[in-house]
Amino acid sequence: MEEMESNKGCRRKRQVGGMVTMPFIFANEACEKLAVVGFGTNMISYLTTQLHMPLTKAANTLTNFGGTSSLTPLLGAFMADSYAGRFWTITVASIIYQIGMTSLTLSAILPHLRPPPCKLGEQVCQEADTRQLAILYASLLLGALGAGGIRPCVVAFGADQFDESDPKQTAKTWRYFNWYYFVMGVSILVAVTVLVYIQDNIGWGWGLGIPTIAMFLSIIAFIGGYPLYRNLDPAGSPFTRLLQVSVAAFRKRKLAMVSDPKLLYQNDELDAPISIGGKLLHTIHMKFLDKAAIVVEEDNFKQGQAPNLWRLNTVHRVEELKSIIRMGPIWAAGILLITAYAQQNTFSLQQAKSMDRHLTKSFQIPAGSMSVFTMTSMLTTIVFYDRIFVPVARKFTGLERGISFLHRMGIGFVISILATLVAGFVEIKRKHVASAHGLINSHQPIPIPVFWLVPQYSLHGIAEAFMSIGHLEFFYDQAPESMRSTAMALFWTAISVGNYASTLLVTLVHKFSASSDGSNWLPDDNLNKGKLEYFYWLITLLQVANLIYYLICAKMYTFKPIQDIKKEISDSKESGVELAIKV
Repeated sequence: MEEMESNKGCRRKRQVGGMVTMPFIFANEACEKLAVVGFGTNMISYLTTQLHMPLTKAANTLTNFGGTSSLTPLLGAFMADSYAGRFWTITVASIIYQIGMTSLTLSAILPHLRPPPCKLGEQVCQEADTRQLAILYASLLLGALGAGGIRPCVVAFGADQFDESDPKQTAKTWRYFNWYYFVMGVSILVAVTVLVYIQDNIGWGWGLGIPTIAMFLSIIAFIGGYPLYRNLDPAGSPFTRLLQVSVAAFRKRKLAMVSDPKLLYQNDELDAPISIGGKLLHTIHMKFLDKAAIVVEEDNFKQGQAPNLWRLNTVHRVEELKSIIRMGPIWAAGILLITAYAQQNTFSLQQAKSMDRHLTKSFQIPAGSMSVFTMTSMLTTIVFYDRIFVPVARKFTGLERGISFLHRMGIGFVISILATLVAGFVEIKRKHVASAHGLINSHQPIPIPVFWLVPQYSLHGIAEAFMSIGHLEFFYDQAPESMRSTAMALFWTAISVGNYASTLLVTLVHKFSASSDGSNWLPDDNLNKGKLEYFYWLITLLQVANLIYYLICAKMYTFKPIQDIKKEISDSKESGVELAIKV
């Protein structure tokens, strides 16, 4: 009777949520992205011009900050899934982020918290002292911790608001992911244009203060939406459960499999907190893990009592581990797309700097602003996908989302291949013009419009709209429901690994393409003397191989099977448990 009441309570919770909660959630995400990108895009300028850091020290500071920020989502996801829940994790993380932003803004406003301005004619400016650097590092650390709680949770928390079994909630999770990414893209676009302009031309007080104020208002709005949210309670550490299954399977590795999978251990009451949306059904893959659900005499198992989970686990918990393992190859396929995407901030940026960026005689486009074309194409593609592509595709496939997220990711991979392929041909054109004007050995701007780079920037944006959003959908849909924050952390981890892979690839190409005459595919001093097109085509070939790998993984992928919640309320007594015999 108590179990029935508990199930009714769960259903009542599931009625809360829907589109009415989106303004509160999107406000938080928009301000977080506004702050992160607004700080990160131009922070090197702040450290060198305001704190007078040497360039290498400033670059290392930001690299360390970026590395820490890419790891903290794992910590935030662990706290959300294990103990605090997504709402409280986002709330506390936002407050921590707010404190970091406020302290950094104060350091930009109050004169004694930064070194004095350089005097006219001085060769060496006074660098920030230990106290001023301590405030900077503390602010960046708080920002990294705050981002770690927000990033993996806010996207999963927003998707949690939609109960697709509720006919009143007509919006679907796939549409939510589209608009989540759209809001994020708009925030990034504002940050790389408006905020950077304010920081460079009006002052760092306003440049840092505006996102700080916006973050404060977003926290108020997010907390204000609490009565409307559909909150799912944390169900204990997911990492502990995965480890328990692994240990139990290892302990029973010498057992023979039971004759019928239906005889494996199941306990609906034990799994209830981690299977509100339905239990995971048994799959035939990775049978060695099924041994964790075989009951033996040594388990000292008694009816009505919870088992020792380090020796015996339910089928649902075994399938949780299988789901995470199955997701691994698809996760890995997304890394190389980020590696290709990362070149926009490195070599594509250097290409732009060498080209004619003038719109008028007195105004030229900053090289860093070329990413506007990526953001614009991404946002346009999202709107096109949601409003035109999905309705048309739905008529042919019959799927509510138009195409599956695996197909969506595949399209993104193909477009990314085209982006790096085109980039190589544009580089050939750029060097041809440089050669025709005798500028191969010169650092002077080449008389070729920078708009030749628009196709590669735009294709990367289109690819991201397909692949990255598809990746998000995949992680949320296929992760066990009690591990969705952790799955979102994996999304951010893939981005981090992709950037590190880019650094490794550039380092290796620079080392092994060097010849005795001093030539190099990626020269340090003059891009005109290099073979950047070869580097782009190397990435293209790697992406082609990655696409083949992805297609194989997608073909072999087994979607997680879930039992209908209505069928779950049934007799779950362990009357047919078969005791296994060691062999």
